[in-house]
Amino acid sequence: MLLIRCPYCCEERSEEEFTCAGEGGIRRPASPSDLSDAEWADYLHFRTNPKGLHREIWCHTAGCGRYFEVVRHTVTYAIHSTAPIGAKAAADEANG
Repeated sequence: MLLIRCPYCCEERSEEEFTCAGEGGIRRPASPSDLSDAEWADYLHFRTNPKGLHREIWCHTAGCGRYFEVVRHTVTYAIHSTAPIGAKAAADEANG
């Protein structure tokens, strides 16, 4: 079981209170209509699957209901940090 610290509630809670919403740092294309079908499909469906630190978006569904970023190690499942979405610390840790 993971223990995740919500950066808004400032409490460490069981993973059952949270929902993973996918990879963090994905940016919507500025002009989706200019993309080819293959490029649009790539944006919608393809994600990285690294071995090591990885940015994810989680929601504290049984708590405050807010979304935030988690940096988690994909092999050990260890949570390295949590931060509001877009916080520089979470991005820097995942990107090395």
